[in-house]
Amino acid sequence: MAAACVAAVVLAACGGGGGGGSASTPAQPAAPPVATPVPPAANPTPAYASLFASDTPVREQIQYTEADGTLVTLLGFRPVPRHSREGGEPWTDPVDRGPGNHFAFPTHYFQNRTFGIVIRDEVPAGRQRINAYLRSNAGVMVDNAFNAFRRIDPTSAEYGWQLNTGFKHPTDGSTRCGASTDIAQMCVAGDGNAVIRDYWRYGDEQLYIGNTRPDNRLRMGDKIEMTGSIFLEAAPGTNNALIDGGPRRYYSMEQMYVVGKGFVPWYGTAPKLDTTPLPEETLLGGQASVSYNYSEEPHRVFQQAATNIGISNVQRFVEGRRLFHTSFLDGRHSESPNVNPVFTRHANQLGARFNQERCLACHSLNGRSPAVEAGDPLNAMNVLTAAANATGAAPDPVYGLAVQQVARDGNAPNHAVRIQSFETSQRRLPDGEVVELRKPVYAFSGPVPAAYSVRQAPQVIGLGLLEAIDEETILALSDPDDRNGDGVRGKPNWSIDPETGARHLGRFGWKAGKGSLRQQSGTALLLDMGVTSPVYKNAACQRAPASAECKAGNASTAITTEDIAQLTDYLQLLGVPAQRSLRSGYTDGTITPPEHEVDEQTVARGQQLFAQAQCTACHVAQIKTGARHPFAELRNQTIRPYTDLLLHDMGSEMADTLAEGEAAANLWRTQPLWGLGSLKYVQKGTGFADASSVRYLHDGRARTVSEAIAWHGGEAANSRTRYEALPRADRQAILTFLESL
Repeated sequence: MAAACVAAVVLAACGGGGGGGSASTPAQPAAPPVATPVPPAANPTPAYASLFASDTPVREQIQYTEADGTLVTLLGFRPVPRHSREGGEPWTDPVDRGPGNHFAFPTHYFQNRTFGIVIRDEVPAGRQRINAYLRSNAGVMVDNAFNAFRRIDPTSAEYGWQLNTGFKHPTDGSTRCGASTDIAQMCVAGDGNAVIRDYWRYGDEQLYIGNTRPDNRLRMGDKIEMTGSIFLEAAPGTNNALIDGGPRRYYSMEQMYVVGKGFVPWYGTAPKLDTTPLPEETLLGGQASVSYNYSEEPHRVFQQAATNIGISNVQRFVEGRRLFHTSFLDGRHSESPNVNPVFTRHANQLGARFNQERCLACHSLNGRSPAVEAGDPLNAMNVLTAAANATGAAPDPVYGLAVQQVARDGNAPNHAVRIQSFETSQRRLPDGEVVELRKPVYAFSGPVPAAYSVRQAPQVIGLGLLEAIDEETILALSDPDDRNGDGVRGKPNWSIDPETGARHLGRFGWKAGKGSLRQQSGTALLLDMGVTSPVYKNAACQRAPASAECKAGNASTAITTEDIAQLTDYLQLLGVPAQRSLRSGYTDGTITPPEHEVDEQTVARGQQLFAQAQCTACHVAQIKTGARHPFAELRNQTIRPYTDLLLHDMGSEMADTLAEGEAAANLWRTQPLWGLGSLKYVQKGTGFADASSVRYLHDGRARTVSEAIAWHGGEAANSRTRYEALPRADRQAILTFLESL
């Protein structure tokens, strides 16, 4: 998934998006409808290989129950610059000066600075004890503070930390709290007043959260907020980390533990953003959903790890993120390029022709391609090409599978593609509202390809969850013969794995042309940056994917097996922002940031109307992932992506000239809608909303969601007509609902 996500004739692309009071008794939206599978088709599904075997082992265990009922939960933490409830200005300041600095990634975040908590919750086993063990992934961490509080404790006021202590690695072999002698530990017990700070290094460290008062026993469902502050060993006479010279002190994510359940996504309720579990129906990404953000950083919500991420996996996440942000021209990181260590191994790996030099350049803050207007170059998008009458195997004789618009050699031919102009038209709704439609007209500096398709890079959130859905679940939604008579004919696309030759169900890309995130990542590396990998080992694959030269491969690929795994891990472990359908509990007199100005009743009404307009026939509201994915974080999650991952005829006005596998030019995959309302922040990139920075549909032609809906034809025409026939207030309710996703 590097640079612009691509969907080529043979090498296709990644998935993307489509078109203050107390919360004690919030107005909850109706539970989204679950799609009903249609009767079996007369013709059997063609043979295919499941992406993951039924006995696939997990990369890391994140939760299990011991024989006596003790619940063990493991959660990973990364460094952050500040706390989760610190905005960019005082809460009473009427001027939005944001953003805060909690969701950001400080320098050196990818090395020596991740850790985790192992919770041994004995309350389900009938005992009054919760032990917490601190575990370091790498580096020498010393004098680490760990904070926790229970909202029901009498001394807890609003938010804050009742317990603030450090971890100690005993040097005398002593034990505390009755734990075994083989675990480095410390505890706070009895009345909770003991505070011990000392050094700890490698290994497991223990924190004890016990029965602090006789009348305040731990109970199932109790809420405990936990966070840590990490300190690395300093170089003598400096405040820099001894191990790598970077900063030595950081804060960390603030997470909520529910006794007897585990860590859960949270939001803030009265009296002052008290940490409270989010209701299940708001968890678009299941337990991988990202909690509400109160540091006024809505532009960073697409960059967060799954809330339930494991301890080792959080290190995999940050290492993959580093590669996603790395320039293949000079190896520099996109953030703090003069401070973060240069990734020298990836310098000068950029191809002779390319579009951008790093993945992030097209996926703006993990969002979409930057918005373009007439005259703007399209080198942050992807222009896929094919020879005349190609059915998926004949690259264009000049460009290959895609136009690589920039050349490192200044004397090479110019292959720039621009928007020359827009063809405009109007669609008048029954109540007189007029929606202006624009269709781009393109200009090529070189020859015009016989067949081509312009694609914007979509956001990359939730891709691992989509990958974790079992093939059987997706195929059960397929109805190419319209056997249920609703006019919707979803059909699958299929993909051949270039490494194994296996036939997989297509999931990713505007036409579902890619079967796995590994394949998608290798495709984007090659087509967008000219970077070879174990997926496509030779630059010849860009022009002759079926050739012997491409098949032969090359042992000295730019990206190694370890690199492609890290990049894929990162994409799989990205979380999905929880639905912003609930009002947060800001105290009277404070300013509610725009991203939290929620009209609960309108959102709930819009969700009902969205289903009544039969939009959920394609944008399936709820689906469950399987139990085969290597990451336990993604298994058995009830998610709400609003997609069926199938192909649908969207009408001739949406068609271009390029087929892809079994996806004809008029067939497009249903795009997930999660994250839709965050795009106006993410694409702007500053914490302030800017709807003009967002583009919708595969080629970015639509400037608003209303415009995107107006382009829906073919199988979607009936739903569009139903939407347009609604009163204006009801149409606005649907748009408000979509903005909450």
